[in-house]
Amino acid sequence: MQNTDNAYIKTYPDLMAGKKIMYVHGFGSSGQSGTVARLREMLTGADVIAPDLPIHPVEAMELLKRMCEVERPDLIIGTSMGGMYAEMLRGYDRILLNPAFRIGDDILKHNMLGKVTFYSPRSDGMKEFMMTKQLQAEYQEMSEHCFSGITADEQKKVWGLFWLEDPVVHTYDLFAAHYRQALHFHGEHRMNDGVLIHSVMPVIRWIDDCQHGRQRGIVYICIEETMMGRDGRPLPSLLKAYRLLLEYYDVRIVASLPTNDTDYARQMQEWTFETLGVASYDRLILTNRKDLLYGDYLIDGLDTNGSTDFMSTRIDFGSDTFKTWDDIIEYFGRLGGQ
Repeated sequence: MQNTDNAYIKTYPDLMAGKKIMYVHGFGSSGQSGTVARLREMLTGADVIAPDLPIHPVEAMELLKRMCEVERPDLIIGTSMGGMYAEMLRGYDRILLNPAFRIGDDILKHNMLGKVTFYSPRSDGMKEFMMTKQLQAEYQEMSEHCFSGITADEQKKVWGLFWLEDPVVHTYDLFAAHYRQALHFHGEHRMNDGVLIHSVMPVIRWIDDCQHGRQRGIVYICIEETMMGRDGRPLPSLLKAYRLLLEYYDVRIVASLPTNDTDYARQMQEWTFETLGVASYDRLILTNRKDLLYGDYLIDGLDTNGSTDFMSTRIDFGSDTFKTWDDIIEYFGRLGGQ
């Protein structure tokens, strides 16, 4: 795992508190990878377990199934090869990160036959192994068991996160053909702190909320009036405020829907994705009737456009009280999630 936000690693002591997370590592890695260490640093209230997988895929699946029976994890996170294995662990909430559903093909395509050196230490002391044609065929056969017996309930339990710039694994379309919760975002194949904080943690938060039956307060933010400058760039401190709000609220993004501009909706979708990333998944609302929104807070501009009848607290961005996003950060910081 690469560290890109090395100045400060945020912790989430209440997220998945008292719960068990099983991490399934990728090809050539181990249960002592940097990603496991980061998960333990961030999710201080959770118990993160991470086995070293056997080299032979049948043995690896047998180990994972036994661990599931004994440990009963509340969440399984699998990366690359581990994402392939995790997909087949039916009945559990799962996050698949760049899952290598065609690992047998990937081994040949990327010239991975021969000696493989582990990226991180293993508890059994193994430092390397030989990827033979026979072993490659075993991976090929194992991958053919993916996507079998998927029910409607199972589809709700699985999230797939895919790096747009991944040079190794390209299985988004394959995953999306079987599961709805498929998310793209910018990144390469290896995990780093930025991806973990801004793309993985939001999904873990959604799963934790669902398991608890937790309903967070809703904050609506209007794109045109409060988030986007005239040059199309996010306003200063917007992302800092957005990430603060995500810790306490269900944040929804609102944009207008011009009748005579059929391309506008696509532009707003692209801007939301490029600016806010994974946390904005399924949270863009296109409407010309803000007064029909039901929630706890509406952050809108001074030009109300019919939104004065919002049923809860309205925050006028650009007013004397809320001139900038820093003022909004201070306001919600004092509220502490209320």
